[in-house]
Amino acid sequence: MKEQNAILEVNGLEVAYGSFKAVKNISFNVYGGEIFGLLGPNGAGKTSTLSAIEGLLKPQAGQIAICGYDIQQKPLYARANMGVQLQSTSFQPELTVTEILQLYAGVYGLSLSQHQLQAILKDIKLEDAASKRFGQLSGGQQQRVSLFITTIHEPQLVLLDEPTTGLDPQSRRQLWARIEAMRDKGHAIVLTTHSMEEAEAICDRIAIIDHGRILTIDSPQSIIDEHRHQPEVIQASRKGKITLEDVFIGLTGAAVRS
Repeated sequence: MKEQNAILEVNGLEVAYGSFKAVKNISFNVYGGEIFGLLGPNGAGKTSTLSAIEGLLKPQAGQIAICGYDIQQKPLYARANMGVQLQSTSFQPELTVTEILQLYAGVYGLSLSQHQLQAILKDIKLEDAASKRFGQLSGGQQQRVSLFITTIHEPQLVLLDEPTTGLDPQSRRQLWARIEAMRDKGHAIVLTTHSMEEAEAICDRIAIIDHGRILTIDSPQSIIDEHRHQPEVIQASRKGKITLEDVFIGLTGAAVRS
């Protein structure tokens, strides 16, 4: 991980809906060349945090800066340095893969030559699906297209909201490799996931959030080592070996969240 430059800075963030505080004074930085996982049960405050980072809602307190640009004061500059991949894609299902690539390149003011287009299709392993309609693609193929569009303008910050949900193991591993390649290019990546295996496999650091507060931030292994001897973590363990999932349940509780 390269900690020379904080691409995303979140300081004292608070988000409320009426009298309910969804996010309570949280702070963290994400650096270039880092995959940062944001983990938490349903209703923990992850979505509200991401929405504030994206500039979709105005927080009650705190500051968010992307590449030094305040998301509230300089939203156009901040968003120009950000790419967002939502859990469910909203691309036009009747358009072909080629048409989608050309359309969104144009949205960002980019022009793709036929040679560049072929290189992109080869890179995302969709050469044989170039003329397929987006709605005909498998879940893994759709996610590869979505991930490319997210980064087509080479943003410094990439937000990925549960990108591998519903994918089979092969597609999930392939997407992990693509996310790691983005990190190796220097992007700062914020990843939300419910998969503890995913968080352990690809995240350099993770933050566990619950009831609007960050409970811990560190590398997955460091968090496991720090909490492995706590009684509630040991109780959560099912196979004797303490895992990140055991720590997660030990810190956030075993009750199912709606």
